Amino acid sequence: MARDYGLKGQAAIVTGSTSGIGHALARSLALEGVDVVLNGLGDPVQIEAERAELAAETGVRVHYHGADMTHPVEVAEMVGFAQAEFGRLDILVNNAGIQHVAAVEDFPPEKWDQIIAINLSSAFHATRAAVPIMKAQGRGRIVNLASAHGLVASPFKSAYVAAKHGVVGFTKSVALELVRTNITVNAICPGYVRTPLVEAQIADQAKTRGIPEARVLDEVILAAQPNKRFVEYDELAGLLLYLVSDLGASATGAAFSLDGGWTAT
Repeated sequence: MARDYGLKGQAAIVTGSTSGIGHALARSLALEGVDVVLNGLGDPVQIEAERAELAAETGVRVHYHGADMTHPVEVAEMVGFAQAEFGRLDILVNNAGIQHVAAVEDFPPEKWDQIIAINLSSAFHATRAAVPIMKAQGRGRIVNLASAHGLVASPFKSAYVAAKHGVVGFTKSVALELVRTNITVNAICPGYVRTPLVEAQIADQAKTRGIPEARVLDEVILAAQPNKRFVEYDELAGLLLYLVSDLGASATGAAFSLDGGWTAT
């Protein structure tokens, strides 16, 4: 029998949710009766089709806000938009992220700044805007998508690793600030999920290391995951639903590994 997580009627923002992990997480919330604001990049026609399809499938209100995660004012406006449309904001999922792979001496400074802005700073700006709303409601759930790279490092990913370590530290600090407010703050640290971002990494790593893509998959991408398989969207969604429901009320300030044993080694 399917579990009822008690989320019907709540409202959420999921950043970076026009594809990949973010879209899967937004859909998992919508299927539980949560109204959702989608956010992310892509073709406007395709985004509208995805928004309409999700609304039709789940019967909840699904809106889109095109906030650029590198612009703090737009991030704050997105949070205000969600509150205006839904009259509340219960769940914030900071998922937006990009990647660039290069040796540190070749790493473009503009790529460093962009990755830090999107992967780390946007979580701060969204959280800063959301917390007063959640405090006024007396409850809230903030979930930050970090990574196994928020706990351990890999070469050629200096900006991404720095940002994701920052996300984990940010999660812990804010959780302690809010620990008596009935607002929890947690991070999910997945290993590799087969997303468009990872597909791009396979090609980038092949070029950087000078090896075929098949070898990158076996020797680089999944080399660190002892179970030798990608993390599934449903596995991420299951953890998210636990954290945002009352079942996860005592979980705060934690970084949950979902990585096939990667960080256990």
